Amino acid sequence: MKIYTKTGDKGMTSLVGGTRVAKNSVRLEAYGGVDELNSYLGFIRSFEIDIAVKQEIIAIQNILFSVGGNLATDTTVEGIKAKLVVTEEEVIRLEQAMDKMDMELPPLTSFILPGGGSAASVCHIARTVCRRVERRILDVAEEYPVDELLIKYINRLSDYLFVLARKLAFEAGVEEVKWGSWKK
Repeated sequence: MKIYTKTGDKGMTSLVGGTRVAKNSVRLEAYGGVDELNSYLGFIRSFEIDIAVKQEIIAIQNILFSVGGNLATDTTVEGIKAKLVVTEEEVIRLEQAMDKMDMELPPLTSFILPGGGSAASVCHIARTVCRRVERRILDVAEEYPVDELLIKYINRLSDYLFVLARKLAFEAGVEEVKWGSWKK
């Protein structure tokens, strides 16, 4: 199988279902952002972090791959259905992972500045990408049907990445920098 098809050379691509759309369409912005987010999660896995966290991230990456496929599917084409692997259980799994990490962390008493070592900093970047992805998915939802669980999962994932950033900074022994600390 060749990687290049030459069918996108004029700025158009095909959705699942065959519909041709511009490469800068709202739908491609959304699933392109999901791909970018997934790449940052792979970057986080490249650090020396707990194996259980790496496995958690791999599960999230698999879900994100399916989210991208869902967003790339034109459900207006007869007979085409978008597959979605996001379930309420997956949302709950993120919440439980956050609760578990939170129990090991000092209480959050103010806003903190992004940072905290290399792995934590990449988590913060991934979190901001995730927030942008959420906004682009909401743009898609204004024009096309988008499963509410997909939006909920992406929203919760950005929270998960924030808590994971805190956990990785804590484990690295890097003190959190509170917002406004430069005034002191």
